[in-house]
Amino acid sequence: MRFIGACFAAGTLIFSSAFQADAETKTILGVWYEGCEHLCEGLKDAIAVSGFDVEVRSVDIAQDKSLLPGVVETARKDQVDLVVTFGTSVTLGVIGTLDDVGNPRFLDDIPVVFTVVADPFGTRIAESFERSGRENVAGTFNRVPEAVNVEIIRQYDPGFEKLGLLYHSNERNSLIKKEELQALLPELGIEFVALELDPGNPGVPDAALIPVRMAEFRERGVRWMYLGSSSFLRLYGDLYTSSAVENGIAIVSPYESLVRENRALLSIAARYYDVGKLAADQALAILRDGAVPGDLPILRASNFAYVVNMDVARDLGRIPPFAFLQVAETVSN
Repeated sequence: MRFIGACFAAGTLIFSSAFQADAETKTILGVWYEGCEHLCEGLKDAIAVSGFDVEVRSVDIAQDKSLLPGVVETARKDQVDLVVTFGTSVTLGVIGTLDDVGNPRFLDDIPVVFTVVADPFGTRIAESFERSGRENVAGTFNRVPEAVNVEIIRQYDPGFEKLGLLYHSNERNSLIKKEELQALLPELGIEFVALELDPGNPGVPDAALIPVRMAEFRERGVRWMYLGSSSFLRLYGDLYTSSAVENGIAIVSPYESLVRENRALLSIAARYYDVGKLAADQALAILRDGAVPGDLPILRASNFAYVVNMDVARDLGRIPPFAFLQVAETVSN
């Protein structure tokens, strides 16, 4: 297994070395939204352990979705054997929705394995867990059901009765998560407070508004907030989580890095490294075993970890119950 990286210059994809594959070597192009992180490493390691002859190339769009048509063109020009996509925005830019099958702007002539898509069905990326609904697409799913997240917050804080969400309109997954929680939370007896970060701006929102919105959540009595479907807010994770703590708000998120590296309180998530291994299983089934991608079920993560930032817990005055500490990993930063 070989790995080739990619970088950018003036908005153009520039690969660090030319691709020359011999006849027996298969090629995977990994397309990342914000760099090759733990999922990418899990993919590469699992492919390497398999012993199957695969050359892994990697391209990072650095959150610039305008580069995705060039990625599609590159995949076709270089005749890669399979593409792995990271995140909702990247996946939509590479394969579109079920309604886009046959549209030459998107890949339907190269196998694709999607990862870290918060709601593949609401976005119409896939049809069901049993099959994607299109011949060239397989995928993975890494999310804990939101009803489970609510129950875990209740175990941590029996007085929990209101959940906040900061959303924005330039990422489809952010809007879908708002709609999902809006429908679900009343059924669970939880009041939902959703605020748009930068109303009226369909482009990249203004990060300077994050502390302003956090103060508004505090004024509305929000003590818990969820962040799980926003690459933008994850990018500004330090500002987002620090502003929350300053306003007495605990952040719960599937983004484990926000707990380990920033100021989120609680993470309930599949480890991205393990999701990368699931993506490798799908890729090997296709490239090595000859499976049709669309015939494969979407592989779901089954192991989830709880991580609690104890420094944040102390700052918020919300030390987790002893029973919770029995099953959670604790970190400090």
